[in-house]
Amino acid sequence: MSKVSLTVNGKAVTAEVEDRTLLVHLLRDHLNLTGTHVGCDTSQCGACIVHIDGRAVKSCTTLVGQANGANITTIEGISKGDELHPMQAAFRDNHGLQCGYCTPGMIMSAIDIVNRHHSSTGGDLDEETVRQELEGNICRCTGYHNIVKSVLDAASRMKVAQAAE
Repeated sequence: MSKVSLTVNGKAVTAEVEDRTLLVHLLRDHLNLTGTHVGCDTSQCGACIVHIDGRAVKSCTTLVGQANGANITTIEGISKGDELHPMQAAFRDNHGLQCGYCTPGMIMSAIDIVNRHHSSTGGDLDEETVRQELEGNICRCTGYHNIVKSVLDAASRMKVAQAAE
């Protein structure tokens, strides 16, 4: 057993866990943050993506000990009260989801994609880049067209939101 301390969605968390505990299980089973999904257990589908220190990571292959001391953000931590994050709003407005199982991981990946591309190039994302970047996320329902449309819409919304801050 190991004691770990992390910040999850802005709150300090301390837990005693077995060394083999995966981050996804700490989030779901111990902290009741069930928005992070377990889809495949093999790091293929992306349903488990969270942000660790601002970067998208698959939590089904991350040991809790690897995240000790880190700042973790889950899908539950991206909105501001009742105000959806621009990515969540864009997914809603552009019908970027159907069953919703992959949606939390898609949204967390998409936020990371937009943040990396806007900060590194200052430019706009294009459809080809979004499709390439989302290859680590599997959706069995939508065919991806509306997901890509959602990400591109959200990129503009996030740029406006950042400029307003």
